[in-house]
Amino acid sequence: MKKGICCAGNMIVDITYPIETWPNQNELTHITEGIQSTTGGSVCNTITDLARLDPNLRLVASGFAGHDAEGEFLLAEMSQYPNIDLSMVRREGRTSFTAVMSNNQTKERTFFQHAGANAYYGEEHIDWDRLDVDIFHIGYILLLPHLDQPDEEYGTKMARLLHRAQKQGMKTSIDVVSEAGDRFARLVTPALKYADYCIINELEAQQTTGICLRDESGTLHRENMPAALQKLKALGVSTWAVIHCPEVGCGIDENGQYWEVPSLKLPKGFIQGTVGAGDAFCAGVLYAAEMDMPMEKALKLGACTAAASLRAVGASDGVETAEEVLKLYEVYR
Repeated sequence: MKKGICCAGNMIVDITYPIETWPNQNELTHITEGIQSTTGGSVCNTITDLARLDPNLRLVASGFAGHDAEGEFLLAEMSQYPNIDLSMVRREGRTSFTAVMSNNQTKERTFFQHAGANAYYGEEHIDWDRLDVDIFHIGYILLLPHLDQPDEEYGTKMARLLHRAQKQGMKTSIDVVSEAGDRFARLVTPALKYADYCIINELEAQQTTGICLRDESGTLHRENMPAALQKLKALGVSTWAVIHCPEVGCGIDENGQYWEVPSLKLPKGFIQGTVGAGDAFCAGVLYAAEMDMPMEKALKLGACTAAASLRAVGASDGVETAEEVLKLYEVYR
């Protein structure tokens, strides 16, 4: 009998402020009407997508929701789904939030992130005696400061946590946040040794492996995908290494076989919002893994779930059941 999936790590409230224009230093701009709060982060987005893909799938959330209005908002949003167990969410400190400044003129967005209690989330905050699931998924590496700290034995505290989850019989899965910088090799590589599933985008894979997947001109080097995936497997990923990007989803399965599924050809006007598309792809692949689907179908479900998320402004509002989202493949492939 399937025991379900735990989504652990970042729980964030995204507060979007529409602004007239981006000001120069020491200048003022006006925040216009339309301030909106939405849930975000690996836990909230991925677990909500999973709950919508299968209302009967057992799901467990693990992270921090503070003793504040934002924490209440997070829990209220996720409690709409009866199959999400929120009993392992800790109430402590301030809820992590991102202030998103959305330029009304250019539609560009600028993000100001406050880690809040997420900064302290670690192995000791998981109720290991009660946690009994098939897959333990955690994200994001590079955005969980306590778990990004060094560990003498495992390299990072994140790697130690993943090893403990494996020792307790769970398959482990990781996701990474995109950022500029040189932290990937130092912080992501140790975790790969204890990851059964690694589901990341092309820029994160490029930073981790050192293999060029998208150059400075924005050109995707699709021909390098197999080498990057092989590098991820060589670094320790035991089962599925998956890379997704707007053009294609690629992976190497447990037998070392390479697969790729092109993204859907969406018509003009289909895309209403891009927030959470990567988490949606991840949710599709995780659901396929939990249901023992082969990788080719996992990549297809990932592509369809991501496409479904794009048809609504919210990260998960466009996602329906797995059966329904897979119908998009026949329409837009």
